[in-house]
Amino acid sequence: MSDESGGAGKIVTAFVLGAAAGAAVALLFAPAAGKETREFLTEKAREGREKAAEAARQTREALARQRETISSAIERGRDAYREAREKETA
Repeated sequence: MSDESGGAGKIVTAFVLGAAAGAAVALLFAPAAGKETREFLTEKAREGREKAAEAARQTREALARQRETISSAIERGRDAYREAREKETA
């Protein structure tokens, strides 16, 4: 269960590090003028925010599913415990 949410965190971290490295390389090798470079960086930052927001949304959804699964398992465990106790006392 935790592998799924941990995997999402690793993906987001890898994405952020990759985006930062890509931006640094782009700046080093870009022969563009200052205005063009700023426009490029603005566009890449917007794309990065969108991707990060999507990754965060997916992570929240995965966590919500995990929470529901755990809650359901706990409730089933409580029901089984109650049934076992009722059988013992009967």
